[in-house]
Amino acid sequence: MNHPAQLAAIKRPLPDVFLAALQGLFGARLSTTQAMREHHGRDESSYDPMLPDAVVFAHSTEEVAAAVSLCNQYKVPVIAYGTGTSLEGHILALAGGISIDLSQMNQVVAIHPEDLTVTVQPGVTRKQLNVEIKDTGLFFPIDPGADASIGGMAATRASGTNAVRYGTMRENVLALTVVTAEGKIIHTGTRAKKSSAGYDLTRLYVGSEGTLGIITEIVLKIYPQPEAISAAVCSFPDIASAVNTVIQTIQMGVPVARVEFLDENGVRAINKHDKLTLPEKSLLLFEFHGSEHGVKEQAEIVQQIADEHGATGFEWATRPEDRSRLWQARHNAYFALLQMRPGCRAISTDCCVPISQLAECLLETKADCEKQNLVHAIIGHVGDGNFHVQMMVDPNDPADVARAEGVNERMVTRAIAMDGTCTGEHGVGLHKMDFLIQEHGQGAIDTMRAIKHALDPNNILNPGKIVRW
Repeated sequence: MNHPAQLAAIKRPLPDVFLAALQGLFGARLSTTQAMREHHGRDESSYDPMLPDAVVFAHSTEEVAAAVSLCNQYKVPVIAYGTGTSLEGHILALAGGISIDLSQMNQVVAIHPEDLTVTVQPGVTRKQLNVEIKDTGLFFPIDPGADASIGGMAATRASGTNAVRYGTMRENVLALTVVTAEGKIIHTGTRAKKSSAGYDLTRLYVGSEGTLGIITEIVLKIYPQPEAISAAVCSFPDIASAVNTVIQTIQMGVPVARVEFLDENGVRAINKHDKLTLPEKSLLLFEFHGSEHGVKEQAEIVQQIADEHGATGFEWATRPEDRSRLWQARHNAYFALLQMRPGCRAISTDCCVPISQLAECLLETKADCEKQNLVHAIIGHVGDGNFHVQMMVDPNDPADVARAEGVNERMVTRAIAMDGTCTGEHGVGLHKMDFLIQEHGQGAIDTMRAIKHALDPNNILNPGKIVRW
């Protein structure tokens, strides 16, 4: 793939014959209006909007296949769109083309409670899914914070607050229906819990960010709703004490469902945004799932560990409304942090390291943010070694942006040196492309590029993302 500036330079108008054919396929569900293009040409990243030339709303796998086949014939770029909540520029139309909006493909196709699986279309959102399967006594645990679409979550290999116990999308997607760059429809995997039949194409497409195919149906694992759930919040005198509490908890094998960290800036932001009164110090937010006895035992062990590290202000939340209040505040953190500097733009980044390296990586990153005088906060799913840095910058001040990007680069370099990764869950998109060679080595990148060339020889699928063409 070309550099973004090069892709913009080769952007060309859509051929009239192509648009006419697309109109024939989608009728009134084809739009070229400025407002619609702008809506589909931006996400939650710090990048300026990059607009597609047209937007179509698909209702079936067959419609997606027909549109992609047409794009391949005329060598028109095509980008799959879900809810637009990505953070690294995944859906930006660097070279124009069309955006295929999958949000109206939002049916739960089949629920198999006896097998603990569900089949969904890509436009189903995680909240919608859990509402629709609630009466079965089951739930889908992957929770990236935003009410993202399941298709987008599979494409970016999302995870979130529950990953420490339930894993990421990689562990929870059993099978896919995918439209290839040629417009063919293929099926990967089955509803069986395991298989050793051939190449694992499901794992190839999960995390491919729409660069190898467009996901149009997903088979997911689902789980029994816990008999008992309890949450706890506690504060610490410093970051090291909080992080070391998490490390010891994980190393002792306590099966926490969630453990979230917020630094003092993050706590201050959610206090203001959600009208809370949490102590504005380093904070951990825990959640425990299991039987009544098991949850009580887990909580007691964690409280003992936290006490040894100077924790104060334990607040237990066993009522659903109290837990919801705490977790809603955590999920609002991104938007709460934006209010720390009105008129700013957020540069949001993440990394993930082995749990034993977490304290060192996080503390050095925090010190770097403070040295650069950045308005910032650090939050994270620290139970699996993943943390996020959100830096508020003036988009009209290149020096301000450069300071934040410098922190990001040093954080990623630090994480990779610790045998970690440049992104634990945001994905690569545009923002992390240049770190992949550092993390994987040129040989691995050449292999990724060879896969891209083989599966998308005309480079129409989300061009400009993950690896350079």
